[in-house]
Amino acid sequence: MSRLERVVRRIALIVNPDAGLGGKVGLKGSDGQAELARSMGADDRAGPRMRITLAHLLQLSNLSRLELLDIEWFACAGRMGLDWVPEELLNSGKWQTIHTPGDDHHTSHADTNAAVVAAVHAGCEMILYAGGDGTTRDIVATLSAEEFVDLTEESVGLIGVPAGVKMHSGCFGATPAAAAEALAAWLSGDLLLGRTEVMDLDEERYRRGEWVVRMYGEVMTPSSPRWMQGSKQRIESSGEDEVIEALAEYIGELGEEEPERLFIWGSGGTLRAIAAELGMESTLLGIDAVRAGEMIGSDLNEAQLLELIEANHLNDKRIPKSKSPPNEDRLSAPVTVLLSPMGGQGFLIGRGNLQLSPAVLRAVGIENVLGVVTPAKMATLSHLRIDSGDVELDEDFREQRYIKALQGYRTTRLVRVAED
Repeated sequence: MSRLERVVRRIALIVNPDAGLGGKVGLKGSDGQAELARSMGADDRAGPRMRITLAHLLQLSNLSRLELLDIEWFACAGRMGLDWVPEELLNSGKWQTIHTPGDDHHTSHADTNAAVVAAVHAGCEMILYAGGDGTTRDIVATLSAEEFVDLTEESVGLIGVPAGVKMHSGCFGATPAAAAEALAAWLSGDLLLGRTEVMDLDEERYRRGEWVVRMYGEVMTPSSPRWMQGSKQRIESSGEDEVIEALAEYIGELGEEEPERLFIWGSGGTLRAIAAELGMESTLLGIDAVRAGEMIGSDLNEAQLLELIEANHLNDKRIPKSKSPPNEDRLSAPVTVLLSPMGGQGFLIGRGNLQLSPAVLRAVGIENVLGVVTPAKMATLSHLRIDSGDVELDEDFREQRYIKALQGYRTTRLVRVAED
């Protein structure tokens, strides 16, 4: 294609600075919780992940897969956008500011709304945003507003850089780098836009242990099972009582054979059902800890998990007060992380379990992560996805190629780790 034939694309860049803040500190969401999360030590998640996406976009450009000069960018100022753009990208395209928040440290739904309105009026064809399902809802609500009734719903596409605690909508890239790949493929004409569902979880009920997900509409997003995560599926598990009993029996036996082993118990219905079989009440949406058949920690955040791991490595059955990370020179007692992947999407790490931070996973060792997958869920999976938030750690998982998954009594299989 000649230079004269190239089409200039207009892309809006929006970051929700509060997205994902509640993850590591165990708040299970950030809606109305941003200030509390920051007071508990939470760091920005959305902006750094947008930076990863844009840096990967630069790499693709350097490989001649993308012509950045053919993009007109319309970005928010400060932490809602421009603060996270690599300097090389700022110098390689045309940039305009479409919204400046009144308070860069306290942005709101109104700021997102104003940015989307400005993006539409600027003629943007794609909105690249970093956030979670709540951010997606805000964007979709604005696009559906009465003032845009003459705008066909196919006119604006969405690509989400995954930055929330829980993401059920299908318009998110599987990882920040995958979001860049999807954007580059769309820009190059290799991907067309297709419809996907916008879903969200009621966070107030979520924090009470209830899983209530609603569909809020449909949006257009690049169609790519490889790079886009797809919407979360509910998996029909009727008739699997015997499988749950078998899984519980085996995990119970492991605890009896090695009473010093610490089990970090992941979230979700499968693991909660297994815990119930063992006479324990786990939290449906949090991370728990079990040793010698007893629940010794419930709904734990990152700091509490590190404390427990340190105590276990020291063969200490008390929960210590120290907040220092585990000393790898003193590791002794074993730890196993039990995780059940997200149905349909295949995420084992990075969706709904941000308490399992890179620091926690490194303290445990990636070889000690064990999947727990029933036949019904296994039927929806071709691979397992990892999005820990740490590029090097994700690469360690990919180099391992497979993760062991328990699917019955003393029955395991190796499940491939997704390459993107």
